[in-house]
Amino acid sequence: MSSDTYLNLVNSGFTGKLAKQLGLPQPTPLRRFTPGQPLLEGPVLVLGGPSADELAHLLSADWDLDVHRHATPETRYSTVVLGLTDLTHPSSLGAPVLELSGVLKKLARGGRVVTVSRAARTEDAPAVAAARQGVDGFLRSIAKELRGGATANGLVLAETVPVTAPSVVGALRFFLSTRSAFVDGQLLAVDSSAGSLPSSWDRPLEGRVAVVTGAARGIGESIADTLARDGATVVAVDVPAAGEQLVAVANRVRGTALQLDVTAPDAGTRILEHTVTRHGRIDIVVHNAGITRDKLLANMAPDKWDSVLAVNIASQLAINEALLASDDFSDAPRIVSLASTSGIAGNRGQSNYAASKGGVIGMVRATAPLLEAVGGTANAVAPGFIETEMTARIPAVTRQVARRLNSLQQGGQPVDVAETVAFLASPAAGGIAGRVLRVCGQNLVGQ
Repeated sequence: MSSDTYLNLVNSGFTGKLAKQLGLPQPTPLRRFTPGQPLLEGPVLVLGGPSADELAHLLSADWDLDVHRHATPETRYSTVVLGLTDLTHPSSLGAPVLELSGVLKKLARGGRVVTVSRAARTEDAPAVAAARQGVDGFLRSIAKELRGGATANGLVLAETVPVTAPSVVGALRFFLSTRSAFVDGQLLAVDSSAGSLPSSWDRPLEGRVAVVTGAARGIGESIADTLARDGATVVAVDVPAAGEQLVAVANRVRGTALQLDVTAPDAGTRILEHTVTRHGRIDIVVHNAGITRDKLLANMAPDKWDSVLAVNIASQLAINEALLASDDFSDAPRIVSLASTSGIAGNRGQSNYAASKGGVIGMVRATAPLLEAVGGTANAVAPGFIETEMTARIPAVTRQVARRLNSLQQGGQPVDVAETVAFLASPAAGGIAGRVLRVCGQNLVGQ
């Protein structure tokens, strides 16, 4: 059962009927990934132009899904994929979008809508740029209309990236699967054809060694569990005060524990030495360690500002500097940092936290080109309201409001963030660089 009492009540018999009659929010429990479950349950409808043919072939031939190219009134679809890479004018959006409209009411609970389009560029003809940018507004709008735990997300391809590129395939699979349960209304850019498909979709991180900071509890603990499930050897890092919990996490995932304050001047060197000495390599670093010291700026003491910036962004910059200088971090490495929707839209009483998380977004954007030569990437994940020990301390009424302020009308779980981190850490995400993927249920603030 979820810790969200309201979510549980409105999905039980009489209380659910009463909520419907009163016009109250009716969030649907989200179906999340468990090993061994099928990618999709039910037929897939693929709409659009020539790129839709390639997508349909991928889904049917490579993934053995039941693919339909035209809607039939009696069919209940689990997923609709729109291939829109060939748009040349806003009017060309009409046919696939209106065909989609005819099947949305019968979309399965927890269904998926995914668009595959191209990025609008300043050098495009105005009509082409208008059509491409129009996909953004269309996709974000229908994500707010879907019900029953369904989501809508989009892939936005650079001009030279084919729809069969590894990161297009990997991201499409992520968006279709239950791993993306709390990712909604997002458009993820695929910048290049770099990356590679895993030999096993069940164990995409096999043979890779991952470091996770702040791993003793909460989101960090879930990230460690998820990376290990996907095949990675995990080094769990946290402060000495959390040593007992940290060792328990490391033992559970069959990794090693490193007690370390990430703000220590030699943190990067110690991470490298421990990981390479114990495991022979270092491939993935997840910067999850973070703190809050919330106060209105008018009441902000210097120590509250400085400590948040030191842990949340300055430590990442220093550790990354050590990683980038090391030959041990050079085999298609991945850096994944935890940002926040606060760093995108701001949040009252969190000027220090929002500055640090906005800094993370700027950092990964500037770090990504520095890793390109070795096939590496740097990206960020921006969680919204996630059910953790920290959010459990928010006053009850405020907590209930925060849960409903997204299209899925509920809080996310730590595993939702972990699944997104695991995708961006995978070989199949090699063509995605310097990007931020929000895990917020399409929070109704910011972009």
